[in-house]
Amino acid sequence: MRRALIIVDVQKDFCEGGSVPVKGGAGRAAAIADLVRRADGQYAFVVATRDHHIDPGAHFSENPDFQDSFPVHCVVGSEGSEFHPHFAPTADAGHIDEVVFKGARSASKSGFEGFTQDGTALSDWLKAREITDLDVVGIATDHCVKATALDGVRAGFTVRVLLDYTAGVAADSTRTALDDMRQAGVALSGEPVVVT
Repeated sequence: MRRALIIVDVQKDFCEGGSVPVKGGAGRAAAIADLVRRADGQYAFVVATRDHHIDPGAHFSENPDFQDSFPVHCVVGSEGSEFHPHFAPTADAGHIDEVVFKGARSASKSGFEGFTQDGTALSDWLKAREITDLDVVGIATDHCVKATALDGVRAGFTVRVLLDYTAGVAADSTRTALDDMRQAGVALSGEPVVVT
């Protein structure tokens, strides 16, 4: 077994003060940074995903439904697209082995729809390094974390979501996401953070 940690979208726009804020996001950013610093060989690799929008079409809307369409967020080159300050120092210190960018011209909620800077798909990058198991953390439990976990299972990985290191948008949608992940074979560890 070789396990990797996938950190989903710990970016300024998804935390308090951002354009699509998830309550508790800043706290999760700090907790994830601590998890990475304490991992001490637990993971063969640590990968972070980033929303990286140029022109994602109908994903951006002035009248968003907050399911498929959202206010403008994580535009390439914007401050909101950067890692949250609670997490950025950990990334800058070399604790992240790879960054995967997703959603240049589409919604791309799942990290498995993203690519490294050299154009390698996340699944191919992981399989080239003989990764079999994934721990998934990040923002938001009921959107991009869920999509990444489900696609990880579809790609043939054994997937666990560490709920103590996720933040959900709303209680109802988070409960639905947890049910969807369980039914797909995703292991769930801990309790989801949903700040109302």
